[in-house]
Amino acid sequence: MLTSKQRSKLKSLAAKLQPVGQIGKDGIGENMLKSFSDCLSKRELIKVNVLENCDKSPSEAGEELASLLGGECVIVIGRKAVIYRPSDRTDVQHLL
Repeated sequence: MLTSKQRSKLKSLAAKLQPVGQIGKDGIGENMLKSFSDCLSKRELIKVNVLENCDKSPSEAGEELASLLGGECVIVIGRKAVIYRPSDRTDVQHLL
């Protein structure tokens, strides 16, 4: 669980990020999960677009993605969800 200070710091870092992928009408697939998991291992913080043709709302899709990846949904702004998961790699600069 993130504290409000941690969440605030992650929000400010996420403002500069470009989305690494998108969730569409097919939902969240296995290849997509693998790709996002690899990104989180390297970066710890990713931004994902939720397309309008997605079956779920952006907040529902963000929460589902975060739970499937073992992370936390930091914030959903418009149709973009920001996901955070601490990396266990030693060669990565940790955000928190």
